[in-house]
Order: sequence, then structure tokens, then C-alpha cells
Amino acid sequence: MAEKNGSEPTEEATARKLRNARDDGQVARSVELPAAAVTIGAIMVMYFIGSAWMTRMANLFAQGFKFDRKTLDNPGLLASTFASQIGESFLLIVPILAATAILAVLSSGATGGYLFSMKSVLPNFGKLSPLQGFSRMFGSKALVELGKAILKFSLVATVLWVLVSRQLDQLMALGQMGLEPALAHAGIMIAESALWLSLSLLVIALIDAPYQRFAFMKRMRMTKQEVKDEMKDMEGQPEVKAKIRQRQREMANSKMLQKVKDADVVITNPEHFAVALSYDPTGDGAPLLLAKGSDFLAQRIREEAEKHGVEIFAAPPLARALYFTTKLDHPIPEALYLAVAQVIAYVFSLADVRPGMERMRKPSPKIPPSMQFDANGKQVQST
Repeated sequence: MAEKNGSEPTEEATARKLRNARDDGQVARSVELPAAAVTIGAIMVMYFIGSAWMTRMANLFAQGFKFDRKTLDNPGLLASTFASQIGESFLLIVPILAATAILAVLSSGATGGYLFSMKSVLPNFGKLSPLQGFSRMFGSKALVELGKAILKFSLVATVLWVLVSRQLDQLMALGQMGLEPALAHAGIMIAESALWLSLSLLVIALIDAPYQRFAFMKRMRMTKQEVKDEMKDMEGQPEVKAKIRQRQREMANSKMLQKVKDADVVITNPEHFAVALSYDPTGDGAPLLLAKGSDFLAQRIREEAEKHGVEIFAAPPLARALYFTTKLDHPIPEALYLAVAQVIAYVFSLADVRPGMERMRKPSPKIPPSMQFDANGKQVQST
């Protein structure tokens, strides 16, 4: 019954609603994708610099427990010594920090784009409602998050078990190596294992990103009544009305120009006005006006006529009279029958001309005083 009343959100969200939602800070976001990208990026850097990185870190760690006589005799130098070691340690992790920062920025905008909205950082006291809290805890979104957590745990556990099974012999052999080789080899093993573990997170991210997009668009759905109300609101704006009218004119002109190829003659001003007429000699009806236009549209009509081989006849008074008195797809006025008949007879005679035959003399159609107009559509007063 709700769906019949139009209260069920079954319609796709309009561009306006999506834009308003974005202004409010509501976009499709996947937290799994940035997490996977940052983890993989950090581990990739560690994988390529793992051996040297672990060796250098071990040396710094060992140096922290060594003090020369000068330092022991002057305890004030301990602070500078520790500061130097902390600075060197920080330089070692700069590549990892830089890679994770870049990947965090790039991956954050991969799903919903980059967005900063003050409305999303302002406090929302509506979220303090216990009912909304229970709905978030036990709703469909909570079930989806639970499913993702179980899937992540299962994937990570499976990959970890496989890695440990494969590298068990290498782990046992570390105890027989020297300190530095063991640390270097352990660093490579840890980085490789971490990389495979992080790739399992990428699987979750590739599933979660499309789902978040689908769930967001589903939340943004509108009822039929909401769509109607929004359309009414938008159509009330002057600029929207102007665009609608412009689009309607463009569609009407395009449809009208397609009819020019079916015309028998195009009567022109010859530059400012053009009208396309069609006449069926087997019928008993008057000629029909298929297309008409002024200035640029008149030029388009002439171009279409030339393209399709339609005869163009220059008769300025007749072209103006037809333009101002006849609607599209309507027969011409009775007062113009004679003038138009002369033009159509001349055009039809051209098709019957054979080599050696004399062509019919081009007529100069006369129109009654009541059908004479100037370029502005005002009747010309006969003297």
C-alpha cells in the first residue's frame, strides 16, 4: 500500500539531491580501501628497503647502549646523544611515512572524491538518540560490518597459516645465524609475509568499495512525490524555465529541419526568411508549410534544401507573407493560392524539361495587398 501511495523510495536520486547531500558531507566512502592502500604501501616500501632498513635500525638500537668515556664523564651530553639517535631513527621511517601519507590522500578520494564540508564536522545532537543508536547497532549496516570483520579475520588467518607453514624451516634456521644476518633475513620474511597479509585486505576493499557506492545510492533514493516536488521547485526558477524553453525550441527546430527534404520548394526572402512547402498534386488539399525560419534558421533551411536537392525560389514578398500568416504543418491561406500555384507549377515544370525543350518562364508571383508584410511582420499599407 505504501508503494501505491508513492511513499516508497523507489526512484533514483536526482542530481540536485546528490549535490545537496555532498554539500552536507554525505558521499559514498569505503574505509577498507584507504586502510588496504596505506598498509600495502608501507609494506611495499619496507619490502624494498627491508634488509638495509632492519640492519641500520639494529645498529642504532645497539649504539643506544654504548657510551664512550667522554659521555660518561659529562652526563650533559646524553641529551644530545639521544636527540641525534632519535633524529636518525626518524629519517629511517620518513620513506614509510611519505608513502603512507600519499596513498592515504589518493585512496580517500577514490570512491566519493575529495570533499570538505563544515556540516559534517559540526556536532549532530540527533545522533544521541537511543533509538537511532540501537538501529545502528542492530541494523543492516551493523550486520554488513560484522560480515566484513568475519571475512577479514578469516582471510588474514588463512593467509597467515599458509605463510607460517611455508616459512617454518626458515624461522627455525634464524637461531643458527649471526645477529645481523638473522635480523636482515627476518626483515625480509616479515615484509614478505606482511605484504601477502595486506593483499588479503585488498580483496575486502575491492568488495567493499562497490558495495558502499550501491548502499549510498540506495539511501539517496527518492519517492515519486519527492521527485515531483523537486521538479516543480526547479521549474519555478527563471533560469531553469529559460533553459527548458531553449531546449524545446532546439528540439522543435531539429524536427522541423528534418522535414525540409520532403518539401517541393523553398521560398526565400532570399536571406532573412525561408519557408518550405509541400504539395500533393493527386489530392485536393492546399500546399502545406513544412518549415519556416528567419535569419540563422532560414539559412539552415536553405542548406537542408540544397543538401537534398529541393528547389529554392526567391520571392521576398511571398516568403514574408507565408512566414507571418501560416503555422507549421498547416495549409497556406486562400489569399495566397494563386501566387503559390505559380511557383509550384514552375518548379514541377523543371522536372519535366527535356533536352531541346524550352523551359517555362520564371514567374513573378503577385500577392494581394492584405498579405504584404515588412521584415518586422507589420502589414504594408498600399498606396
